[in-house]
Amino acid sequence: MVFSSYFFIFYFLPIVLLLYYVSPKKLRHLTLTIISYVFYGWANPAFVLLMIGSTIIDYVCGLFISEQWGENWKKPIKTLVKGADRTKRQRIAVTVSVISNLSLLVFFKYFNFAVENYNGLLEFIGLQGIESNSIINVVLPLGISFYTFQSMSYSIDIYRGNAKAIRNFIDFACYVSMFPQLVAGPIIRFQEVSNQLKHRTHTLEKFSRGIAFFCLGMAKKVLLANPCGKIADVCFDSVDVGFLNSWYGAISYAFQIYFDFSGYSDMAIGLGLMLGFVFAKNFDSPYSSRSITEFWRRWHISLSTWLRDYLYIPLGGNRKGNGRTYVNLMIVMLLGGLWHGSSWNFIIWGAIHGSFLAFERLANKQAFYQKLPKFVAIISTFIIVVFTWVFFRASDLPSALTYIQSMFGGNTNSQADLVNNVLILNNYYIFSFFLAGIVVWKFPQTWDFTKKITLAKSVWIMLLMMISVMALVTQDFNPFIYFIF
Repeated sequence: MVFSSYFFIFYFLPIVLLLYYVSPKKLRHLTLTIISYVFYGWANPAFVLLMIGSTIIDYVCGLFISEQWGENWKKPIKTLVKGADRTKRQRIAVTVSVISNLSLLVFFKYFNFAVENYNGLLEFIGLQGIESNSIINVVLPLGISFYTFQSMSYSIDIYRGNAKAIRNFIDFACYVSMFPQLVAGPIIRFQEVSNQLKHRTHTLEKFSRGIAFFCLGMAKKVLLANPCGKIADVCFDSVDVGFLNSWYGAISYAFQIYFDFSGYSDMAIGLGLMLGFVFAKNFDSPYSSRSITEFWRRWHISLSTWLRDYLYIPLGGNRKGNGRTYVNLMIVMLLGGLWHGSSWNFIIWGAIHGSFLAFERLANKQAFYQKLPKFVAIISTFIIVVFTWVFFRASDLPSALTYIQSMFGGNTNSQADLVNNVLILNNYYIFSFFLAGIVVWKFPQTWDFTKKITLAKSVWIMLLMMISVMALVTQDFNPFIYFIF
């Protein structure tokens, strides 16, 4: 079930809000948990059992880490002292939590990838007789990359002394399964909402801002991401694409993935506000960055900070010399690329970003493009990001390399490109493309725009929502990119 659908907007969401607000205060988390399980299991109910299993494991591990077992069950739960020694039982509990979550993620996300590469290696070295003929074709559960990271951070934060365990299982299940951010983020850490699970306010101001967030996110998705996505699809799926169209398609994909994901994040934040929760900002005008380092402070903030706090810093961060820092950056970005998908394209994407992060640190954060005038630095960084998005979008490595060749003028098949021109060089797509660029670099962020809702803003927001809903009638292309991650 996607947010940008008639069913969700006119049926599911009204029922959710009605059930939530008519429920007694003590039962609201149970109501929200059941609703979230229905939302998650809409496509495949079996995936709900997987999430419930993961939730139970981390809940129990959290209690063991905080020493809430046996006679200690009724004692007040205390936050562990940071830096203090942990018992063997606590170390085992956090290890079980981490291994169980990573095992789920690795199996469901990388089993098929591992088998394919194993067979490919055997074929390459001439040992075709011993390939793996696995009858298992693992289906990737929606959102598993998000909720495993989210659930795992709970036990790690308790172990580190950054959060206090929760005794009520329904409250914890509500945190893990909360439908607004369940299948495509943002990644919400327990320490960010632990107090809100105990007490939060439901105000007209918060609810109205939530509606504004949702409507603007919908407009981003339907009016900008979808048409830019059609341009990108034509260019990337073409047998041959010319120099200009290759850049047209690559930049369109950059716009698509930004408006698609930031639009979803806006809708998730808006839904959270309608339910009384305040989630953190997940995007901060990333294409206005003057370096790749700055880009990662602005793009998918919940993931980049998660990787920083739970991977980069534990690896040593920048505390063990320059050489180790560069290695840590590469490891983090390689794993960050692999987190997005089981493909060599994602690994290469992560490697390129890691290389630029290391290069910028080697240059003392003064890479040549950062010394250029602000506008030129922003465009230079954007071009680098667009180039890396080719690996993200292309179906496989040969396709990515062929497309990059076209971006550097390697394809001169003008006859094939004439077909592409007919499909993507019409007034609607050209207008959408340039409007997307204007919104990226000239319009305020949703987070800032909605801080104060005036009458004029309300009119614009409602108008955009009406146009978005009407546009859904004419669109047969309405995927959320990050659902596959």
